[in-house]
Amino acid sequence: MKILHLAAECYPAAKAGGLGDVVGALPKYLVKAGHQVRVMIPAYRLPWMAQQEFEHRWSGLVRLGAVKVPVHLVQLKESTLGFDFWMVDVPGLFDRPGIYADPQSGYGYADETERYLVFQQAILQYLRETGDHPDLIHCHDHHTGLVPFMLKHCPEYRSLQHIPSVFTIHNGQYHGAFSWSKAWMLPWYDADANGLLDWAGLINPLACAIKCCWKLSTVSPGYLLELLQSSNGLEWLMRNELPKSSGILNGIDTEVWNPFTDPLITARMEEDIARFKQENKMVLAQRFNIRDNMPLITFIGRLVAEKGADLLPGAIERFLHEGGQASFVVLGTGDPSLKDAFMQMKHHFVSWFDTSLEYNETLSHQLYAGSDFLVMPSRVEPCGLNQLYAFRYGTVPIVRSTGGLADSVKDISTPEGNGIRFDHFNTEALSASFHRAVALYHHPGAMDQLRERNMQLDHSWENAAQNYLNLYSSIAH
Repeated sequence: MKILHLAAECYPAAKAGGLGDVVGALPKYLVKAGHQVRVMIPAYRLPWMAQQEFEHRWSGLVRLGAVKVPVHLVQLKESTLGFDFWMVDVPGLFDRPGIYADPQSGYGYADETERYLVFQQAILQYLRETGDHPDLIHCHDHHTGLVPFMLKHCPEYRSLQHIPSVFTIHNGQYHGAFSWSKAWMLPWYDADANGLLDWAGLINPLACAIKCCWKLSTVSPGYLLELLQSSNGLEWLMRNELPKSSGILNGIDTEVWNPFTDPLITARMEEDIARFKQENKMVLAQRFNIRDNMPLITFIGRLVAEKGADLLPGAIERFLHEGGQASFVVLGTGDPSLKDAFMQMKHHFVSWFDTSLEYNETLSHQLYAGSDFLVMPSRVEPCGLNQLYAFRYGTVPIVRSTGGLADSVKDISTPEGNGIRFDHFNTEALSASFHRAVALYHHPGAMDQLRERNMQLDHSWENAAQNYLNLYSSIAH
């Protein structure tokens, strides 16, 4: 099968979150299963991209109202990614140092609508003009959400309408919606197709994709069920399109996340798990002002409400004031007020709490290797990959029971338990989970046994890739 993936992110070229991890891993495992796979993303000006060699494949013009925007498609010359990697270069729109936002100010780019309209059309024009047609197009999140609509309802792309489309929702909270006053930017489309674009009086790419794609998937079975109840206004639509929907739990790239070979950690795994954990914790104790003779509880991720990061200051403070004995580290960037709160905690709880307010892939690997527990107090978590990375490195996840976290983490009070779960989104519940974690840590036999069992869990992409292939086979010609 010849499969084309379209997305805004792809690790290691461009990553802001789990979307990048998935688009960087799933294609690799589809290739291993014997299929031809190409990934196309925008050409940002990011460090990884600047270090690679690309060759020109195609140039064209995309109409944006009365303006014709020059676009260029380039291909990675010698791909070590395990799949065919292309970028859409749009001078003036994507040649910036951030994916969605300016790295300095933190503010999102104001011309998001124009950027992704040009990106999507550039790809379809390439396919139409060259005849280089895939057997299936797999679109990811709202940035590519108008592709299924354009394939069906835009006269310019009518020759592509036979190509089946799969659309995956990685995060249903973001719709990419924009005003009908910008409808002039769209390619010409069938006059009777307005209703497919519209949701609640706006042009809504996510809603449009849900309506127009041949098959719809979410990144976990639990998240599919949650979207039926809470999808930022799309609940009725999700319920209506349920017959063509499925939830597929993401995997992880076990070549990148391998404690035995990981080049980003100081002490690699040999045979003794306890020694592996302790040696890596000592490295962290040199990097952070924490106590190396205490259980270490870490948060890795974006400092935003969706991830429950706003729950951490109150819960950690409560735990420590109750006499809890553990060290905490937070790695991430995001909400300026949360960053301020964590900086204050760093000075207030010296040697109990420390933070690194940045995105740092290398440090994240070291934290998975050296931490005892990883906390994920998410309000919403479509799939969650961090808990799967934690399993791999013998780090026990502490998670709120939501979405993919509930699918993949079972509480230690059950026979198949592999982590600590809490249900209620409040500081009391999270603080109580910290106390449970410390009690587990001081039960060495149980902790060692849990680590060993978790490190043997199979969350590789082979299984998830096969589930996607089954989905593709149901619609591909």
